[in-house]
Amino acid sequence: MSRETRKTEETIRQGVPGRGPMGGGRAMAMLPGARAKDFKGSIGKLLAYVGRYKAAILAVWLLAVVSTVFTILGPKLLGRATDTLLTGILSRIAGTGDVDFNKIGGIILILLGLYGISALFSYLQGFVMSGITAKITFRMRNEISEKMHRLPLKYYDKTTHGEVLSRITNDVDTITQTMNQSMTQIITSVTSIAGITIMMFSISWQLTIAALCIIPVSMSAVIAIVRRSQKHFKNQQKFIGKVNGHVEEMLAGHIVVKAFCGEEESAKTFEGYNEGLYKSAWKANFLSGLMMPVTGFIGNLAYVAICILGGYYAANGAMTVGGIQSFIQYIRSFTHPISQVANISNVLQQTAAAAERVFEFLEEEEEAGEGENALSVRGPDAKTNEENAVPVAGHVVFNRVSFGYDPEKPVIRDFSASIRPGQKIAIVGPTGAGKTTIVKLLMRFYDVSGGSITIDGHDIRTFRRQDLRSLFGMVLQDTWLFGGTIADNIRYGRLDATDEEVEKAAAAAQVDHFVRTFPDGYRMVLNESSDNVSQGQKQLLTIARAILADPQILILDEATSSVDTRTEILIQKAMDNLMKGRTSFVIAHRLSTIRNADLILVMNSGDIVEQGSHEQLLAKGGFYAQLYASQFEAPEPAF
Repeated sequence: MSRETRKTEETIRQGVPGRGPMGGGRAMAMLPGARAKDFKGSIGKLLAYVGRYKAAILAVWLLAVVSTVFTILGPKLLGRATDTLLTGILSRIAGTGDVDFNKIGGIILILLGLYGISALFSYLQGFVMSGITAKITFRMRNEISEKMHRLPLKYYDKTTHGEVLSRITNDVDTITQTMNQSMTQIITSVTSIAGITIMMFSISWQLTIAALCIIPVSMSAVIAIVRRSQKHFKNQQKFIGKVNGHVEEMLAGHIVVKAFCGEEESAKTFEGYNEGLYKSAWKANFLSGLMMPVTGFIGNLAYVAICILGGYYAANGAMTVGGIQSFIQYIRSFTHPISQVANISNVLQQTAAAAERVFEFLEEEEEAGEGENALSVRGPDAKTNEENAVPVAGHVVFNRVSFGYDPEKPVIRDFSASIRPGQKIAIVGPTGAGKTTIVKLLMRFYDVSGGSITIDGHDIRTFRRQDLRSLFGMVLQDTWLFGGTIADNIRYGRLDATDEEVEKAAAAAQVDHFVRTFPDGYRMVLNESSDNVSQGQKQLLTIARAILADPQILILDEATSSVDTRTEILIQKAMDNLMKGRTSFVIAHRLSTIRNADLILVMNSGDIVEQGSHEQLLAKGGFYAQLYASQFEAPEPAF
């Protein structure tokens, strides 16, 4: 039941060094959030990432250009209508003519057509861009999800779940919003600036030169604001990750928090993160909000200057009233795309920070690759045509194995043992002795630092990881169940199992009798935290899952620690039947449960200090005998 190894990702942050995925790894502080260390590089990677959609993006660009061009033509046509109306009114006053309403009506119809076509192309642009964005988001989230399964466990040792979740939710959403909105705004704004400039030059080059003087002033203001706001946007992304991580951890462990009265401390921690997010967010939003009014104020100054200068040219006959009207409309429209570009520059900072975090995750070092000739597993009854398939009986040898989570602090030192197929091996020792770490190395959650581990003479590093882990069935001390029916949770051990096989495995694990007391029986849905069943029942369900998986090698990590004594006896009988003919590793603290083991490995400080049967070890009167005796000594009175 190798799929159960996913539980390691849930428990790796708790416990102490040496407890590993079955007992928890080292708790690490949350990493800082996104910092856009390389703005150009991050934006460059994002552009390269969306490069496969360049044809569709080009279509969006063309649609946006056409839509904008048709909109830009409007003010000049409206100016012609104004000139025609004014000329007609003056002719009527002079008695030489009348207003040409037919011509004005024709211009208005053309305007309606232009604006209608512009709206249609704008709709098509949004439709196509939404499709592109959805595909990019779908692909990016898929790649992050696949990457999560390729990362080594050491990554999750140093990174909180909230930090990973923040990348697949907040950061991808930030990129999505930028792609869906800001990209089309950039296209529209750039096209508008270029088109409006051309149209203004066609009306009056003198006024256009005067209008263009606002650009360096506006850009200077924008650059000044951007420089001050950039650090606040970085901090905003960082504290979003911290808040998410803290909330996720507190929700997952809310029972423990309440049991140890940690609500106040949790609230203080959250308040600190939330305060940091509040300060960075309001500063970032305040500064970014200044861009529109600042550029608008500068634009209004230019607008006043253009009105005065335009009035002068109109009085001298150098321009028509319609031309001035058109130019004023253009100058008002000219400042808007500049303000949009300025505002988008802030959005791009957030996008760069988000993209950097996503690509950092996607570029994280993965588990060591498997060679082309990696071995696959052929079970006793399995048939395969693969050239590199080897049969596995379950002969496990640890040959002078050494390992440390930190290379300078070894947890396992010179560990050697030989386990014959079908043997039941118990691993005992005090907390932190390295018991669970041995199992972790066996399943290649980590690779050994020195020595080797072989199965039937083949170094486990020569196997495909998926094939290697498919050999094992695990029952952990910390149970893991997902949101779904009881039947689905048991069937997770073998997805193609029938309902009858699921119920048979449940009966062997002493599950069937209590499941049938539930209103929906095997169709009862477990909630997200599985707290609608007891801890003991959860452990029984994971045992049923292991029984259904029918593995060649069993790993039991305090598998009966959460059940009562009577149920434990029944489970022991079921597990004894399951372990017949299979190599089994049993990690136990209650030494009474492993007295019938074929071989007991006694560990202390990462080394095997004793090994033998229960009777042999007791007869030696050594470390094991002391451990065994300590569990049955009467405690001294506390008064």
